[in-house]
Amino acid sequence: MVDVSTIAGSLGDYLRRRRALVSPAEVGLPSTGRRRVPGLRREEVAELVGLSTDYYVRLEQGRADRPSDEVLDALSRTLRLGSAERAHLYDLARPPRRIAAKAAVAGREEVLRPALRQVVEAMPNTPAVIMNDLNDVLAWNRLAAVLIADFPHLAPRERNMARRIFLDPAAREVHLDWDEAARTTVGILRMAAGRRPRDPELIRLIGELSLGSAAFRKLWASHHVHEKTHGPKRFRHPTIGDVTLRYETFQAPGAAHHLLVVYTADPGSPAEEALNFLSSFTAAVAD
Repeated sequence: MVDVSTIAGSLGDYLRRRRALVSPAEVGLPSTGRRRVPGLRREEVAELVGLSTDYYVRLEQGRADRPSDEVLDALSRTLRLGSAERAHLYDLARPPRRIAAKAAVAGREEVLRPALRQVVEAMPNTPAVIMNDLNDVLAWNRLAAVLIADFPHLAPRERNMARRIFLDPAAREVHLDWDEAARTTVGILRMAAGRRPRDPELIRLIGELSLGSAAFRKLWASHHVHEKTHGPKRFRHPTIGDVTLRYETFQAPGAAHHLLVVYTADPGSPAEEALNFLSSFTAAVAD
């Protein structure tokens, strides 16, 4: 089970996991035969970053206070971190000061402006939702409710894509690329945990998913992080069958981690025809 008291993990743990993923050849080091551990050794990372081995060891052991931006940037380059991994490294290296649980919840700014909800609901031919970094779906339109989940008839706590992915047995039927959906969902939660390691709602969610899903526990242990941006997404629907869409993500104004996610089909594609049919069909049923 995940230790929910330390959901963000430590900087040292993250450094160890990331250096294990970098081969000596990737950073221009010669092969030295068989290694006891995968990836780079501590002394190799220290040399590449320009640190003493002692200082780097103290970083991994949690005995070095607040490394500088220059050190974190050098670690990011050496460990081949992308933008999401780099942001997570900074979050772990600069943990927030302890704040009251009530303040942590208030800081999420979960109340949506009515105009934002109206924007989503006004999109008739493409599924769209607004989510936060806990994977809560805060707003949706009719097509999203038909294609992804029946959000209007779910309890508020069940309008959470992490719970849908890991705890709903039907999720693998809806999300055809379930493995990738599961991995990115965990990555989004890891990013949130780095930003708010003491958020009580996030701690409860991680604990619930840990107890309910072995797949979640395994993915969480990998320390993968992910920022939702854009990419393909495949759904299966009982009326239109399998449909391949693309999603684009936009930062919603006025909130730190509220994302508008819009799913579109290529013009003239079977997916576009399927979405148009589903839109007309659901509109006729609603009328």
